[in-house]
Amino acid sequence: MKNSTTSKKKGERGALSIMGCASGKELAQRIVNHLNTIKDNDEDCPPLRLTDTEEVHFANGEIKTLINENIRGDDHYIVQCMDDPQSERSINDNLMALLTAINAAYQSDADSITVIIPQYPYSRQERKKTREGITAKQIAQFIEVSGAHRVITLDVHAEAIMGFFSTARLEDLHASRTIINHFNQHYDTNNLIITSADVGGAEKARFYSKAMHTDLAIVDKARDYSKTSVVESMRLVGDVEGKNVLIPDDMISTGGTIVNAAKLLREHGAKKIYAACSLPFFNGRASEILGKAHADGYIERIIGTDSVMHGGTFLKENPWYDEISIAPLFAKVIHNINAKRSVSELLR
Repeated sequence: MKNSTTSKKKGERGALSIMGCASGKELAQRIVNHLNTIKDNDEDCPPLRLTDTEEVHFANGEIKTLINENIRGDDHYIVQCMDDPQSERSINDNLMALLTAINAAYQSDADSITVIIPQYPYSRQERKKTREGITAKQIAQFIEVSGAHRVITLDVHAEAIMGFFSTARLEDLHASRTIINHFNQHYDTNNLIITSADVGGAEKARFYSKAMHTDLAIVDKARDYSKTSVVESMRLVGDVEGKNVLIPDDMISTGGTIVNAAKLLREHGAKKIYAACSLPFFNGRASEILGKAHADGYIERIIGTDSVMHGGTFLKENPWYDEISIAPLFAKVIHNINAKRSVSELLR
C-alpha cells in the first residue's frame, strides 16, 4: 500500500505515491524497494508500492495513461526512462507517454507532481547555432504545461536547461559520488590518475581527482563539426605513463570519444584504462565498438548506472560493462522532499 495520512496539517506534503511509465517501471520499482529500506524510527506505515497504472498504445501510435487508483492529494512521483534499449519504443514515444502520465496525475488531483527522468531528452539541443529550434526548452514547456511541479534528472548535459523552467523547478542529481564509492570498493585505486576524454569533461574530471586524491590529465581534441562524431586530432596534457587511468564522463553515446582517448592514453604508456559514465546510452554500434576496444586491450571496464536499463542479457554478454544502481540516490531525494528535509547535500 502507499503511505496514507488521515489528515494533513498546514505545510505538510501529501501521502507519497510513485508510478512508473512502461519504460520507467523497472527503475521505479528499484526506487520503491530502496524507499522501503529508508524508515525513520517514528514511521509506522505499510510498505510503499507502485501505483497501479496502465499505458495504452493505440494502432495509430497515440498513447494514453490510465491511473487505476485514487491519488487525490498525494505527493506523486512519475518515473520515466526516455532511452529504453530493452524495448522498441523511441524517445519520442516515451516522451509522449510521460506527458500523458503527468496530465493524468494532474486530472486525478494529485497535490504535487514530480517527474523523475534520469535522461533529460533533447538536452544537447539547448542553444541555437543556426536556423534551428532550442528543443531542450520546448521539452521544459511541454512538461510544465502538462502539470508537473518539479523535475528531477541526472547529470543534465547543459546547466542552462535549469533556466528553461518557469513554473516547475529542476533538480539535477549527480552520479559522481555513487560511481566513486563503487570504484573505491571494487577496483584498485593505487597508481591511479583521472583523465577527461575532452576539455568539456575537465570539470567533472577535476571533481573526481579531488575526491579520489589523484593527479589529473586532460585529452584535448579538435572536432570536425561538418561530420558526425569525427575528431580531427587529439593531444594529451599530463603524464599517464605507467599509471592506471579512470575516464569519467556524463554520457557515452557512440563510444568513439572514449575509445580514441583510450588509444591515445595507451600510446603514452597508460596501463589499465577504465571509463565511467552516468548515462550509458551506447547508441548505434557503441556496444560493438566498446567490446572490441576491451578485447583489444584498450579498455579494461566501462562503469555505468542503471539510468539506462540494458537488461540482464546485455550484462551477461558484455563482461566489459559494470552496472551500478542510481535508484538509492533518487530514493533518498524523494524521501527528503516528502519529509520536507534538505536535499542540498544529495545534489552535489
